[in-house]
Amino acid sequence: MKFIVSSSVLLKQLQQINGVIQANNVLPILEDFLFEIDKNTLTVTATDLETVMRVKLDVEAKDSGKVCVPAKILMDSLKNLPDQPLTFNIDKNYGIELTSDSGKYKVMGENPDNFPKEPSADDTNSFTMTSTALVTAINKTLFAVSTDDLRPAMTGVFFELSKDGLQTVATDAHRLVKYKRTDVSCPKADSFIVPKKPLNLLKSALPDNEDEITINYNANHLFVVHGTTQMSCRLIDARFPDYKVVIPADNPYKMTVSKADFQQALRRVSIFSNKSTNQVALTINGSQLQLAAQDIDFSFEGNERMPCQYNGQDLQIAFNAKFLIEMLNAADTQEVVMELSTPTKAGIIKPTEMGDGEELLMLVMPLMLNN
Repeated sequence: MKFIVSSSVLLKQLQQINGVIQANNVLPILEDFLFEIDKNTLTVTATDLETVMRVKLDVEAKDSGKVCVPAKILMDSLKNLPDQPLTFNIDKNYGIELTSDSGKYKVMGENPDNFPKEPSADDTNSFTMTSTALVTAINKTLFAVSTDDLRPAMTGVFFELSKDGLQTVATDAHRLVKYKRTDVSCPKADSFIVPKKPLNLLKSALPDNEDEITINYNANHLFVVHGTTQMSCRLIDARFPDYKVVIPADNPYKMTVSKADFQQALRRVSIFSNKSTNQVALTINGSQLQLAAQDIDFSFEGNERMPCQYNGQDLQIAFNAKFLIEMLNAADTQEVVMELSTPTKAGIIKPTEMGDGEELLMLVMPLMLNN
């Protein structure tokens, strides 16, 4: 089997799917790409048994066939080759010879029959959305996903489908992010939980544009197709917590503040906070917000004042500064509104304005004030 492909085109496509492959796999073949040639199309697949990604690209080939190629050595060599046509020659024992303009390189491939079979897309439901809508939905929620494997339902993003929109929710029990889009129409009300790794891979592989993406899902798997790139992953088999009960119905006090100024002040003050809690106390009275942090063990202390617009009674409430900084990143507006009630009730952060058909709500639990 022999084919010719542009080295830079091949590298660009492989970089999209290389993130699937883990080092130190139980099965050595999982450290390979599966190359399949059919007519003049090369299909490359990578898998870790949970997630499968595949890309297609045009090549020059006379015959068809398949082979498993060690991913790391192929990626390393492609990164160091200038853009040029590369010839792959594969013999019947899966020995691979790469020929460039100035060199020859040999690597031993593996039997493609040992490569894991991917899940079949049976009994799927399907809907479409734009690439930018999916990338935004992932970016707005992924940071709040839990890393606690003892609560598997929280280690992914909850997709809630309905005829009038798509909602993505993530929580780690300390904070919760809910992002809704009404410009997506799903065939029926449904829900599933997608793990963190495939979503990270998707947001890197998908363009931030208006391309149409097809999403299929069944009871166990999610399938995403964009042009010549495909991904499938196993869904998390667990029940997502009832997040609606933790969102306070009425937080009467509202503080509007410059997002950038608030974020910078939090970054500066939190340097002096206790490293295990990152606690920063917010004291709000009138049109002034005061931020204070201290680490009693080291006698560190930081204080700052900044202007804000506030409707409500004077209030002192403490939060994890790291959480607030990450949540402010998800708001794409110059100002944000913080809705509060008492020092022990969750605070809600919202952007002051959103695009058409978009809603974003972020909730953060307060910390006990150490007076």
